[in-house]
Amino acid sequence: MRFGIDRLLAEPALRAPLEGRRVALLAHPASVTADLTHSLDALAQLPDMRLAAAFGPQHGLRGDKQDNMVESPDFVDPLHRIPVFSLYGEVRRPTDAMMHSFDVLLVDLQDLGCRIYTFITTLRYVLEAAARHRKAVWVLDRPNPAGRPAEGLTLRNGWESFVGAGPMPMRHGLTMGELARWFVATLKLDVECEVVTMEGWQPDSAPGFGWPLGERTWINPSPNAPNLWMARCYAGTVMLEGTTLSEGRGTTRPLELFGAPDIDAAAIRQEMQRLAPDWLKGCRLRDCWFEPTFHKHAGTLNGGLQIHVEDARYDHHAFRPWRLMALAFKALRRLQPDYPIWRDFAYEYEHDRLAIDLINGSALLREWVDDPAAAPADLDALTNPDEQAWREARSAFLLY
Repeated sequence: MRFGIDRLLAEPALRAPLEGRRVALLAHPASVTADLTHSLDALAQLPDMRLAAAFGPQHGLRGDKQDNMVESPDFVDPLHRIPVFSLYGEVRRPTDAMMHSFDVLLVDLQDLGCRIYTFITTLRYVLEAAARHRKAVWVLDRPNPAGRPAEGLTLRNGWESFVGAGPMPMRHGLTMGELARWFVATLKLDVECEVVTMEGWQPDSAPGFGWPLGERTWINPSPNAPNLWMARCYAGTVMLEGTTLSEGRGTTRPLELFGAPDIDAAAIRQEMQRLAPDWLKGCRLRDCWFEPTFHKHAGTLNGGLQIHVEDARYDHHAFRPWRLMALAFKALRRLQPDYPIWRDFAYEYEHDRLAIDLINGSALLREWVDDPAAAPADLDALTNPDEQAWREARSAFLLY
């Protein structure tokens, strides 16, 4: 198959509308071609490409900022001698001066298919800025490695944030190109927005179910996104960022496992199985021990569980990572009612709302976990209508 960047490079007719226009690129370390050349370097080699600037999202254009909320500075690219503007530094939205540096912005970002992943929000922000400044945005499309399934509560009105770009569920099932079309329509943006589509993407095909496994190399789109298995789990395990439990940062399998020094992981797994066995389908849970080298509980032995989605037992359409992690929180709350699950700290520059609520786009998930009378069926009753409504709403924007 071919990604959008590969088609743009290979097909001069696709590039023809860019002739004579100043072009900028929004990219990150995973923005590479089929032969693993960074997209900025590949575009710079085209004689008909007038590169004027580049932009980097969270974690940077070239380098990897290891943790969340670590800002990147502006700089001049030493090879191409063009300005590189950070959209995760002094600003999150492009400034007027940044927008004046180009005519067309190419967006080549590998997403993980999860609402909280900030590249989605950055896409929204640049589309809004382009509409104000009469600039064009071209999205060079890439696969959604989590595939088409949708899961989770829809972000509620008023809960928009840098980790919540709009009213979609946690696992949205769209590509970046499809998301751009959805943003343009739902935000009623008057903007030139083109999508350079992929060729041959088959999101329902095994074994990748969204990622061309065995055909394309996985490059970390962010430092703690090391493989496809993490991408499959992420719509659930990302919620751990709003808790006191370790999400495995500081280990070699971040966001595939979770734990803490003072929990009984085996008991939690058994309680999860008792409460809602259907929510555990499609994967396998394994009791494990791990000692993070940095981040939460660094240097301390943690008891935990690893979510395995990498073998033949994986069932793509049965696996529901958001419900699985919600169930883990519920099991812990039932076993240790006073356990301080929710982490109270400034999360993505928000100080007045709990991180777990920002992550979920409302307080509904946390309230369900903390309500002793609330059962799994009650969360399903809240979530199923959201998921069905989203599947219907997104259908008009699907390109594949």
